[in-house]
Amino acid sequence: MMLDVQNWERPSTLAVLAALFLVYLIWVIYVTVRQPKLPDLPVVGARPGEWFSLLRARYRNAVNMKVATQTAYNQYRESACILPMMGGQNLVHLPFKEFQWLVDQPDAELDNIAQLMDAFMFDYTIMDPKLTHLPIHISVLTGRLTREVGNLVPDIMDEVKHSVDSYWPMDTENYTTVCAYDLMLRVTGQAINRIFIGLPLCRNPGVLDAATAFSLDVPIAATILHFFPKFLRPIVAPIATLPNRIHTNRFYRIVRPLVRQRLKEYEKYSNDPDRKSKEPKDLLQWCMKQSKEVSDPYHGKVDTLVGRMMLNNFNSIHASSFAATQAIFDLAAGKPEYIDELRDEITSALSDQGDEWNKRALAAMPKLDSMMRESARLNSMIVTATNRMVVNPQGVTTPSGVHLPYGTMVGGPSYAVMHDPALYPEPEEFKPFRFADNLEGQSHLQRARQSLATTSLEFPAFGHGRHACAGRFFASTMLRLVMAYVLLNYDVEKQDTRAEEIWFGANRTPSLKATIRIKRKRV
Repeated sequence: MMLDVQNWERPSTLAVLAALFLVYLIWVIYVTVRQPKLPDLPVVGARPGEWFSLLRARYRNAVNMKVATQTAYNQYRESACILPMMGGQNLVHLPFKEFQWLVDQPDAELDNIAQLMDAFMFDYTIMDPKLTHLPIHISVLTGRLTREVGNLVPDIMDEVKHSVDSYWPMDTENYTTVCAYDLMLRVTGQAINRIFIGLPLCRNPGVLDAATAFSLDVPIAATILHFFPKFLRPIVAPIATLPNRIHTNRFYRIVRPLVRQRLKEYEKYSNDPDRKSKEPKDLLQWCMKQSKEVSDPYHGKVDTLVGRMMLNNFNSIHASSFAATQAIFDLAAGKPEYIDELRDEITSALSDQGDEWNKRALAAMPKLDSMMRESARLNSMIVTATNRMVVNPQGVTTPSGVHLPYGTMVGGPSYAVMHDPALYPEPEEFKPFRFADNLEGQSHLQRARQSLATTSLEFPAFGHGRHACAGRFFASTMLRLVMAYVLLNYDVEKQDTRAEEIWFGANRTPSLKATIRIKRKRV
């Protein structure tokens, strides 16, 4: 008698699906039990009397995080609440009045690195997790890179010009429909790597392709791993992080020869009195120099230095390309006179410097800086700010008396703060010169407080406090140069409606497929 295969396969498939669903339910219960005991606080997205209220609230918030974060900010202005978020732990969301307290807490109480390690599952998603456990490169970003950024303006603009002229349409007669994100990714990616690894490797398409893919691999793999209990993650990780390893290996294969060459040259010219003038001025060289000044030989290994370049690409590429894409969307849907005003300012500032791109020319473009700050305010990627993990074994108590046990995730408001009408009149309207209109007569310090790279409790687009984005001054410079060159060399056709943004859980991005229409300006 033959086996009826057709009738046998169907119940087998159903059985597998049922088993998977059972495993998922077990995981749901496990997650609910395993997380730190949460304080007795209201839960955003939960409904009275329902079963698994935290998990159901997590789903509702993932579907509409914009409403959830505004509810956490507006409804609980005087007290903390719990904001369940998909793909991570339940966040204790502090009111705005306790934001400064959160920023001021020492790392021994509330730790930034521990929170990032958990959020991105770096022990699994990065092939050398030691890079994130020992992030000594941060001091290079906050120190040498920030000090040198003004001197790097000509190099950055040279790379922006090269990438725009190479990849953007050159038709001066007709408008061309282009994907805004694809173009901005190429331009910002090349400009970033001009300063990270220098010429000519920054123009190697394989570098940007591998780094961009890896930047997507990490959050995707981390999200998958968050759906499994800790004891299963070492089993699941080799499968979930397969793309990570593929793109890591591609990046390493391309960049390794450069690092080996640089290390040899560093040793060869170590006693040359003119070495400083001959050395490349880029992040790789500065990290290499730093590795010679610390005792641990790990930091000077070829793969360690390559890994640091890849990690910095991960931190930079999407944030910068998203910001540039959002800005061009804002201008395309804004009033045409906005672009005219910006062009006039850029042209005048350049003329005063003999048409030379330098830090003085860029400093004389407050409207351009204001436009980028306004776009960042409207479209910041981060929904909550300065997220931290409680690492004090005894827990931490907030100023209002809420005790946060060890392992609790805590954060403050970001999106809702930057859309608060009490702080920003007509907060949903793109007002590109919002931060430039009142600069007349102000001191240098007062003007600096309104610049793109300056953070505050009311403007946490780059985070705030000592753990604010370490490379934000470089990013600010690079983004303004990108936009300045684009505006001087392209007409952007007016759009009736702005491209929609994407909300994915606690993440917020521009549309990666939306198009604009541009035309090269006649010189």
